[in-house]
Amino acid sequence: MKKIRTLLFVLFVLTLAPGLLTGCGESAPLLNAADYELDPATSTTSKEVSVGDNAEAFLAAYGDYKIFTSVDGEEYQVLATEEIPFDSAVTLLLPTFFIDGAPTDLDRFCEENEIGKADLTATLNSESFLQDHTVIYSYLLFTWEDGAITAIRSEYMDYNEDAAYYKELNS
Repeated sequence: MKKIRTLLFVLFVLTLAPGLLTGCGESAPLLNAADYELDPATSTTSKEVSVGDNAEAFLAAYGDYKIFTSVDGEEYQVLATEEIPFDSAVTLLLPTFFIDGAPTDLDRFCEENEIGKADLTATLNSESFLQDHTVIYSYLLFTWEDGAITAIRSEYMDYNEDAAYYKELNS
């Protein structure tokens, strides 16, 4: 479990953090906590997307959100929905930060707290911030092959529980 968290944290720091902060002025809706619920018995999301579904079903549920796409294990990037190659080996990620229980637009968070985007990760991991706030990073991960979803995972990282581990990782 620690190896997975390490990998995901490094992935976030190196690739997703800049992506979450791109598109200044462009606003995409944020998923809420209930949107990350996944029925483990049926692998069905709260938006009724499940293993075996196609691009049409996925986009009907998630097409308005910021979708990070990794093709053949390459770096994640935000693609327009019509550019996502659903027929390839692709992984789609839908992330949201929750600060004090509320889904948080990171551009707005940086503006309101007068911090630079480069300082976002350090701020969210800082002892002083975590003493006064809860920070949860939630994400849905959809694996695709040949135009169909083959796996769905819903996971999260609780910065308040794991911050010391992340600081150790970055030292």
